Amino acid sequence: MTTTATATGEHFDFVIVGGGTAGCVLADRLTANGRYRVLMLEAGGRDNGFWIPIPAGFSKLLTGARYNWRFETEAEDNTLNRRIVVPRGKGLGGSSLINGMIFVRGQPQDYDGWAQSGARGWAWDDVLPYFKKLERYDNGQQELADAGDLRGRTGPMSVEQVKLRPAIAEAFIAAGQQAGYPRNEDYNGRDQEGFGYYQVTQKNGKRWSAADAYLRDAEKRPNLVVRCHAHVTRLVLEGQRVTGVEYRLGDRHYCVTAQREVVMAAGAVQSPQILELSGIGDPAHLRGIGIEVSHALTGVGNNYRDHFCTRMNWRVKLPVTLNEQARGPRLALAVAQYFATRTGILTLGTGLVHAFIKTRPELVSPDIQYFFMHASYANAADRTLDRQPGMTIGVAQLRPDSVGSIHAKSADPDMMPAIKPNFLSASGDAECLIEGMRAARRIITQPAMAAYHDHEMSPGDRVQSDAEWLDFARSNGQTIYHPIGTCKMGVDPQAVVDPALKTHRLDGLRIVDASVMPLMVSANTEAAVLMIAEKAADLILRDAQ
Repeated sequence: MTTTATATGEHFDFVIVGGGTAGCVLADRLTANGRYRVLMLEAGGRDNGFWIPIPAGFSKLLTGARYNWRFETEAEDNTLNRRIVVPRGKGLGGSSLINGMIFVRGQPQDYDGWAQSGARGWAWDDVLPYFKKLERYDNGQQELADAGDLRGRTGPMSVEQVKLRPAIAEAFIAAGQQAGYPRNEDYNGRDQEGFGYYQVTQKNGKRWSAADAYLRDAEKRPNLVVRCHAHVTRLVLEGQRVTGVEYRLGDRHYCVTAQREVVMAAGAVQSPQILELSGIGDPAHLRGIGIEVSHALTGVGNNYRDHFCTRMNWRVKLPVTLNEQARGPRLALAVAQYFATRTGILTLGTGLVHAFIKTRPELVSPDIQYFFMHASYANAADRTLDRQPGMTIGVAQLRPDSVGSIHAKSADPDMMPAIKPNFLSASGDAECLIEGMRAARRIITQPAMAAYHDHEMSPGDRVQSDAEWLDFARSNGQTIYHPIGTCKMGVDPQAVVDPALKTHRLDGLRIVDASVMPLMVSANTEAAVLMIAEKAADLILRDAQ
């Protein structure tokens, strides 16, 4: 039988809900001056798993349960009633523990679009200082010189360019150039467009998570308390103010008070769920699942967007791919190489070569992102490599217009929320993705790839018409794990937080994670979340003075 208890004397200045990417940044920045006592509550455990520091271990982490919430979407007609996996990190460091480590800021226009949508103070010129503050990027003095004053050199987040340069990767970059696209060594510099090697959150060949970057030193401070396996069940409200948090640790329930603010950093899936469990949300939805309304905010859980990605793959003529390098004696040699030198194929994450392209010449900036890897697998969910040589291009539309929702299904905090992405519901999304896939096929058939390209396995040459391409996307596409927008920032009736990340018409609560993004960034989302948390820490500390 579960017993209930209230912890006595539990008063902190700030309580952070979630020890993920944003939570780690906040824990560090809010405790650095020593003035404030901070509690961080994380539902998962400590980040001490064997596979976490090994970049190639992401494939184990994305399918395992220890560090992954293993969410799934609801079945929807647009994706042929498939339930699509939505991995989310569970443990200190959050999704930075299990992601592919790809570091992309996005385009300046993304953030200018935020400001124009009502998120004043979040334009590119406003957020660039925080991107520079968080990163330590050092891939050669010439490259840094070429970037001018755009890259950070001394921040806590180590960013390195992929160091493995197999000949097949160079051939793919050359094929991109033959197809008319530029080579671009730094897509986080002056221009995103072009082909080159991905930048990753690694340090000396090891994964560098938000916990590595921010939490290690912060945990040594006496004014920070970190509690793992603490599952937040609801926020405590007194009138129009959030005053604390209730959470479960083992079989006991506790309540803790935040004398200044509760900072919600549970991510785009769980932040709206926790708000709704606390009676904060759309009254009609709350009443429908048996939750008493404490504070009406109709936008909670809406505006959900994610990157939808199809994976095209080809059989390769030569035995030069990970399919054969990652098995048998060759794998044993690769493991020995990695632990001896921190080099080789075990340093690879989800992307080797990047490409950002325009599907129409009149576009101002790229609208498609490619993830090239000299590997192939039939099922994106289990990531078991093929036995024959293969290569894959992931094709993702950068700025989808399709909008879905994430809502609590019931008052039970252990029930997974209903994730309804509504992928491909906007006609422009389908058109963009189709053109992106067609362009990938053209690139692979350029002369530079002739020594490697055997035949297209998926979708195969039989797919030619728009209808056939769209059917392939509906049956093959997956999320690439970039949920955003479910507690969006702005000033319109659907906005949940204002530009200072304070919850509308409710004191004592800020939200600091990917859920506040009003629009999707043209990027993997980790870099943007780190930036949001850095800027949020400044906003919080300014108001606390």
